[in-house]
Amino acid sequence: MGIFAEALGALALVINFIGYRQNDMNRYRIISAVALAVVSTHFFLLGAMAAGIGCGLASLRNIVALRYRRSEVVLLFVAVNLGFLFYEWFALQHAWIIAIAYTSSLVFTIGSFVLKSATRIRQWFILAELLGLTYAILVGSIFGSIFNISNLVSIFIKLKQDYRHKKTD
Repeated sequence: MGIFAEALGALALVINFIGYRQNDMNRYRIISAVALAVVSTHFFLLGAMAAGIGCGLASLRNIVALRYRRSEVVLLFVAVNLGFLFYEWFALQHAWIIAIAYTSSLVFTIGSFVLKSATRIRQWFILAELLGLTYAILVGSIFGSIFNISNLVSIFIKLKQDYRHKKTD
């Protein structure tokens, strides 16, 4: 199961790398939704429920955000994230580190719905990726860690390219 889980993590890494290179926000959301669904499965197979739920909700969120970005939808996703956090923490009594995964998920959620600029969303997602990386390291996810590192590198490369492009305009 561990090898299969890590193989899914590797697949998610490749798909998400492609997603972060997109300039069109809807194309980014679709590709990212697929990557998030795959990495969600990866985390569930590793027993990292908080990351599995967070990434699964993120996949769904990206699909919903293609069409709906009203404040009620944002609040619904925030409430669902918090509901799962409280369920895991109080009912299942999972360790405090789940708060890191759910905070990352909340940062992604708010950014996905509120921000419309690809540049702004990349800048906002730096925090979420750093939180995701911290959680992946703490739960021992090799490809989850590489996934977040790759995303951070992709964000910084794309931001640098955008900056250079703007500078020459």
